[in-house]
Amino acid sequence: QVQLVESGGGLVQAGGSLRLSCAASGLSFSTFSMAWFRQAHGMERELVASVSWFDGITLYGDSVKGRFTISRDKDKNTLYLQMNSLKPDDTAVYYCAATPRYRLHQLSSTDFPSWGQGTQVTVSS
Repeated sequence: QVQLVESGGGLVQAGGSLRLSCAASGLSFSTFSMAWFRQAHGMERELVASVSWFDGITLYGDSVKGRFTISRDKDKNTLYLQMNSLKPDDTAVYYCAATPRYRLHQLSSTDFPSWGQGTQVTVSS
């Protein structure tokens, strides 16, 4: 059974940084692509970043390119999201997700069968 547990959210001032973690169990990063999504209040869930198990290619949402970095520690089975230069528009609940698929450009949130419970990130202006 796949279990994903996020941590690292909190309140930060604009321009600051946070690192989110997602502890994964019941899966291997060698056969599961991983992603971070976020959902702001009243908005649809959007992709933040993803990484393919097949070739390690990463994909970022346009609004976070150059500021956020997704990474994996296969030994710890933990996914990370380093978030720099945070903006108030980054305020959202951030979710970790997993899928056995690997062609990232073809994937939407509905292609990810496993989700964590989410962690709140609030950026103050």
